[in-house]
Formats: sequence, structure tokens, C-alpha cells
Amino acid sequence: MPITEVDKIWMNGELVAWNDAQIHVLSHGLHYGSGVFEGMRAYATSRGPAVWHLDAHLDRMYASGAIYHMELPYSKEELIQATKELIRVNALDSCYIRPIAFRGYGEMGVNPLAAPVEVAIAVWPWGAYLGEDAVEQGARVKVSSWKRHDQNSLPSAAKATATYLGSILAKVEAVKGGYDEAILLNHAGMIAEGSGENVFVVDRGVLITPPPAVGALGGITRSSVITIARDLGYDVIERDLVRTDLYLADEVFFTGTAAEITPIREVDDRSIGIGHRGPVTKELQEAFFAATKGDDQRYVDWLTFVDD
Repeated sequence: MPITEVDKIWMNGELVAWNDAQIHVLSHGLHYGSGVFEGMRAYATSRGPAVWHLDAHLDRMYASGAIYHMELPYSKEELIQATKELIRVNALDSCYIRPIAFRGYGEMGVNPLAAPVEVAIAVWPWGAYLGEDAVEQGARVKVSSWKRHDQNSLPSAAKATATYLGSILAKVEAVKGGYDEAILLNHAGMIAEGSGENVFVVDRGVLITPPPAVGALGGITRSSVITIARDLGYDVIERDLVRTDLYLADEVFFTGTAAEITPIREVDDRSIGIGHRGPVTKELQEAFFAATKGDDQRYVDWLTFVDD
């Protein structure tokens, strides 16, 4: 999906013009993928724009940095205020938010420890990740021939830039094959995740999702959906799933900051359930979007209001 340019980007403590947010060609992160990042969304509410799970996302970003021996040179409160200021200065009611920390210019070689850590935050308007039609009709998905990396190769608990090279291979394979998205298995043949989303199966009213131990990122939207589903009275189970569990499910859907809750209507050319968004997915979508807009007071603490 193309990026819509806005006015300012926050970079290393300063607001700079969009086209002036540049890095050196010898930045360590460009050559070795030594970076960590987050994806967040701000939603329009009756109290103005509000960032969904800002604290949780930044906590995960600091944790990702710690896994890779990357200490961010800004406090969490500084990044919270920077995010809010950036949304205000760009006059956005809703937007996607991309904070990133990466090893910059100053040292070359696999050892990253002497390279400085740079931090930037960008925001821009962004709609439905897999397309507006997929929100109701569902996405066409294939199980990728590429496997999710092993936990002892690259830790899936870290949202790191280099980690997504495998996701790129899977996504391109899917798109070139005429599908919207891919699902990756781990090396034991268990469902791990999409190229950038967690996966849920609905089986006779029970929600099932793979545990992070299989190689899935512990998604923040995933965690929110688990809480919302249980509050709605659904049983939610974390357990291993194989590809035939997808084929035989009543419903399957993705969760993620970009994907939000996106139904899956087809896997490997097999129609899932009723062939489009099912009733459980629809109910969860409605509850999820009510929470993101601040309309459900049970989840208002998940929102950070930009103008407060």
C-alpha cells in the first residue's frame, strides 16, 4: 500500500521535514538489519485522536532492543510525547505510526556494539492493510513454502527488522501466486503466523491461536482480541495448529496492528466456512473497533489520547 506523505517526521529528538529524514548509506542497520521497530495505530475518537496500546508497543520495542543489545537513547516518556506531538503537528485524526530504532553510521562489520543507535518516528494515513474488501469478504491465503525461522536462529519475541526478510519471501510468493497473504509453518509443520499477522481459528465457537513458542510474535492486537473474546463469553485456547485445521475451521482470521481483524475466506484454494466473514469474526470486529474508538469504557485504558 503506498505511503501518503505528511509534513513532519520525528528523528533523533527533532521534528524534520518529511523529505529531510535521511540516513547515511553506510548505516549499520541498512547493511545488517540491526534495527527494531513497532507498528501502531491512532484512531479518531470523540476526544480526538488516540493511540491504541501506545505503552505496550513501546514496552515491546524496548524489550526487542534489549534482546539485540540495543539500548535506546530516549526514555519511554520522551517517545510517548514525541508520538503525540508528531500526530498533532501533522493534524491527523487517525494514522499508522512507525517508530524504529536502528544502528546508524560509524562502524562497519557484524559486531554492532560501537555503532550509534538512532531513533525515528513516522506517521501517515493508512487504511485496511489487506484491502477494504477483505474486511468483510475475507482474504485469499496460501500456506507458504517458506518456513518461519527457528527460535534459536532469530528470536520471535523481538520485532526486529532483519526478521522480516522471511516474511518478504512468503508475501511475494503469495502475491505472485494470486493470493492476498501467506501463512508460514515452522520447521515442525505447525502454523506460526502470517507474514505480518497472528492467526486465529474458530472451531465450534471456540477460538484457537498458536502459542508464541511456535515462532509467532506475541502480538498486541492478538492479546487484545483474546481479552475481548473472553469478555464476550468465548473460550480461547492457545495450542498448536496444523494446516488442515485451517481447511476444516468454521472461521479463520488474522489479527495485527496493520491487519486489525481481517477474515480469511480461502486457504490453499479451499473455501473456509461460509466462504466470507463469519459471525464470530464479525462480532469480534465490531467489539474491537468500538474499543479502538473509545466507545467501550472497559478498554479505554488501552488508548492514549493525543490531546490530554
